[in-house]
Amino acid sequence: MNRILVVEDERAIAFALDADLRSEGYAVTVAPTGDQALELARVEPFDLVLLDVMLPGKDGFEVCRELRRGGFRAPIIMLTAKAQEAEKVMGLELGADDYVTKPFSPRELRARVKAALRRSVDEPHEAFRFGDAEVDFGRCEVRRGATVVDLTALEFKLLSTFIKRRGRVLTREQLIDAAWGPGVSLNDRVVDNHIVGLRRKLEPDPSQPRFLLNIRGLGYRFDA
Repeated sequence: MNRILVVEDERAIAFALDADLRSEGYAVTVAPTGDQALELARVEPFDLVLLDVMLPGKDGFEVCRELRRGGFRAPIIMLTAKAQEAEKVMGLELGADDYVTKPFSPRELRARVKAALRRSVDEPHEAFRFGDAEVDFGRCEVRRGATVVDLTALEFKLLSTFIKRRGRVLTREQLIDAAWGPGVSLNDRVVDNHIVGLRRKLEPDPSQPRFLLNIRGLGYRFDA
């Protein structure tokens, strides 16, 4: 039975989410504030977090940031009444896996929860080495020798996607779906800039990449 933490201060919405998710067979815990959510996540194993953005005290962005910094790896789906693209991107940059805008249908939310849980099961959990880099999926950490590489949550998602699908050409649209989430609309240049950042941090010579290769007219391929 998957355990879901619902972080929502509006009682009616929290009650509806609790009832709907329990009817689907999930074990649900509700936290009305960000601080309570952080406390619960430190001591209890959750498989997914539904996180409202507008919370009293610490907002959802702060909670998401602190969860990821503390090593929390389970999927985080953010809930918000705001639909601005910049806020969606901000949440995803901080480590959220998906974004649902209120009002949403229970059917859509259930589908997103199932998809996020399915993706998390498929993620690699062991270490992976290429060149002088070692990726520790359990710690969400990358090292080059004795030095920890400072990757953002989004960069780590991109790298994980490349590793899982190494040797295959991935379009920018596929990378956006995997790292930013389905339905996010971004300029291709945003993806390119993140690849440049990964090369700068991981390639022996970023100007002559060995691992993160551009396949002209198609996308990118990770060779290792």
